[in-house]
Amino acid sequence: MLSAQKGSGRTEPHRPVLDPPPRRPQAARGLGDRVFRYQLTATGVVVLGIMAAVGLFLLLRATQALRATGPSFLTTAQWQPDVHKFGIAAVLTGTLLIAAVAVTISVPLAVGTALFISDVAPRGLRRTLVSLVDLMAAVPSVVYGLWGLFFLQAHVIGLSRWLSDWFGWIPLFKVDGTHPGDPLASASVYTASAFVAGIVVALMVAPIQCSVMREVFAQAPAGEREGAYALGATRWGMIRAVVLPYGKGGIIGGTMLGLGRAMGETIAVYMIISPVFVIQPHILQTGSNSVSSLIALHYGDASSFGMSALMAAGLALFLLTLAVNFTASTIAARSRSGAQSEA
Repeated sequence: MLSAQKGSGRTEPHRPVLDPPPRRPQAARGLGDRVFRYQLTATGVVVLGIMAAVGLFLLLRATQALRATGPSFLTTAQWQPDVHKFGIAAVLTGTLLIAAVAVTISVPLAVGTALFISDVAPRGLRRTLVSLVDLMAAVPSVVYGLWGLFFLQAHVIGLSRWLSDWFGWIPLFKVDGTHPGDPLASASVYTASAFVAGIVVALMVAPIQCSVMREVFAQAPAGEREGAYALGATRWGMIRAVVLPYGKGGIIGGTMLGLGRAMGETIAVYMIISPVFVIQPHILQTGSNSVSSLIALHYGDASSFGMSALMAAGLALFLLTLAVNFTASTIAARSRSGAQSEA
């Protein structure tokens, strides 16, 4: 058959020889690389193990109280564990309100500060501003609490009164026992509120959020920045088209990190609020509560069963914080920094 084809003068069409698929280069792993890899793996396992151990400890210590109260633990506002009438409905509502006020104030402050440091401030001033922001994060919580109690609270009453007068038709800003424009309204109804505590917590978490956002904004590609300027964009246009889309993941991550920190703040909130065990959705009105403040308030004089109830409250806060962190990780993973920009 082959000789016949040769005798006829016909030749086989040339078939291109396919190159083998390229092999992924792999660097030889030395002893140092293997040790480093095992060390990182062990570190991750230890962190997960500690977190699981904390959750298991709280669950075991809270079992007695959870068995006694059942599902009503999430719906009861009273806190009388000695007569088996207790729940976290009131303190959980206060925790979420204080954290919401804190994040609402801290996020714009952190984003603006981070953008100013990374894109607006002169190069010689940036290091000083970074040091000042980091120094704010190192101030103890009790100092913030004293400042909020003796200084901020007296100066924020006017703002609380103005918000209540103009936006009191919104249940969140309503204050019971007051009327818009009433000159005889007592100022004491605006003190020790979730609003004051939220402002103090906002100043505590803003440096952490700012640090995360600043690091992400500073990594925006220089080529895209210069390209935006070359197309005629102003500085704000460049920030809006390049820096903010690139740092979306950092903004979300910093916000959720600050939210988790705000929900767990204890001393500053404990010093400012006036504890109440009713579900109060009014952030400007005196009286609020939080899970961490509840534990700090009753830890010293709690009975054996009361201690189990406090552990149950701590378990609820632990699970809530985990849920917030996992949600932040999911959102940040879906909006990776630098994945897209408008430039």
